[in-house]
Amino acid sequence: MQIVIDSEATSQHKTSATPAESTPAEFSEAVESMHRARLRPELTLGTIRPPQRLAPFSHAIGLEVGNQEESDDVSTNSEGDSFGRLILLHDPGAEETWEGAMRLVAYIQADMDHAVASDPLLPEVAWQWLNEGLEQAGAGFTNLGGTVTSTTSVRFGEIGGPPSAYQVEMRASWTATGTDLTAHVEAFAAVLASVAGLPPEGVTELRR
Repeated sequence: MQIVIDSEATSQHKTSATPAESTPAEFSEAVESMHRARLRPELTLGTIRPPQRLAPFSHAIGLEVGNQEESDDVSTNSEGDSFGRLILLHDPGAEETWEGAMRLVAYIQADMDHAVASDPLLPEVAWQWLNEGLEQAGAGFTNLGGTVTSTTSVRFGEIGGPPSAYQVEMRASWTATGTDLTAHVEAFAAVLASVAGLPPEGVTELRR
């Protein structure tokens, strides 16, 4: 297990805040807690640029599946085989709409083999991973919603790569009921690991 703390974790990304508006303490606490998440060694975490104008305050992290010994950097465009983005939106005025002031927006994309991608139960199973992951991690949440999409890409003509590629995409959002988001990040990372096909922690995959 590894604790990843990014030097930019406490940077504030204000999208519509006025220059005189100070960063709320609860937002700073939430950002710092995201970077206290304990991750599997196969996962890397880093700060990425959040989308603009979605909320007065926002922060985003990117996670990738790979060999951590190769690089400590997370690409800002996230073009790896399996990656995820988790965006924190904070709007004190959105209590009624979000059922809270802290909204998390998640995106996961992972390559899969044909046998898994063609399973009609894949979307339901992937969504169950997210629900169970949040609950088992003890992440307080409400107002959860999203989509899971399985896609097939077929290459034609002079384009490199395999003739066919299979991917699963998950888009989800939920409202955190507190400012400690460590469990939310850990649950999100667990879903990414499952979607990417990593073995359970402590289990070594046998190579043939």
